[in-house]
Amino acid sequence: MGGGESTPAPTPTPTPPPKKEFDQQWRKTCWSKEERDHMVDDLRNFKLSDPDVGQLRCLLYGPISAGKSSFINSVNNVFQNRTTSGALVAAASGFSFTMTYDTHYIQGRSGEKRLPFAFNDVMGLEQNKNGLHPDDIINALKGHLPEGYEFNTVHPLSDQKEEFIQNPSLSDKTHCLVSVVSADKISLMPVDVIAKMKNIRAEASRLKIPQVVVMTMPDKACELVNKDVKRIFYSKAIKEKMQICSNELGLPMNCILPVKNYHEEGMLDNNMDILILNAMTQIMNFANDYLWNLQQHANQKNNKY
Repeated sequence: MGGGESTPAPTPTPTPPPKKEFDQQWRKTCWSKEERDHMVDDLRNFKLSDPDVGQLRCLLYGPISAGKSSFINSVNNVFQNRTTSGALVAAASGFSFTMTYDTHYIQGRSGEKRLPFAFNDVMGLEQNKNGLHPDDIINALKGHLPEGYEFNTVHPLSDQKEEFIQNPSLSDKTHCLVSVVSADKISLMPVDVIAKMKNIRAEASRLKIPQVVVMTMPDKACELVNKDVKRIFYSKAIKEKMQICSNELGLPMNCILPVKNYHEEGMLDNNMDILILNAMTQIMNFANDYLWNLQQHANQKNNKY
């Protein structure tokens, strides 16, 4: 006849939230000061496949406010071992500060010669017909844009214009195309901006110019990285953002290079430098491989005659 009290159902154990980190770095990285200094020395003394070129030319392009000019300044910071501002950066987002086609050379510390690489920065890409005309980026790839050329958002430089470089040298041409996107906005990039970037990439591929993506602002996309840059390759959120970059722009994951640009820091940071130097090492190697391949084709052609 029972009468016993019923046993209350056990309280279910709450499911723990998913971990935000992997147990191991998914991209092996050495964060030591010795590794930083070693990479700096290697890049200072980098030997070009074709010494006559002078500098490997890297063309940076991407949406407005992605951090193109900040990346140039960050690289300069590392090699001058201080804060620099050679490439002007817009203080407000949504506005492109770059109005002319200029070459940014990287100088070592006081009295040292130029380093064997240089950057060209262009206006940011925008939706619809706003911002830089994609044909001017293609002109830059081919070496047709003169130094100081003022961008026209409506009409790209025509081969009928006097300033158009009709017969560019190898030094005038781009040796590596660098897409710059911000980690916190990659998912929000307008479809037509992505389409413009893919068309530019397609032309670079036709020209056999190597390509990478520099993914900036990882600290804004991941709280773990905001607290500690060294957690970047443990972060699941950052790997997801890099996978989105890969899917949207059509480049493999090993060509997606996350960096944290210098922005508000007053002093240099070893861990930020490591990411910047890792990116620069890959860019330089890709660009130099491009020169080497051009040389091999030229030698093969000359040997036929």
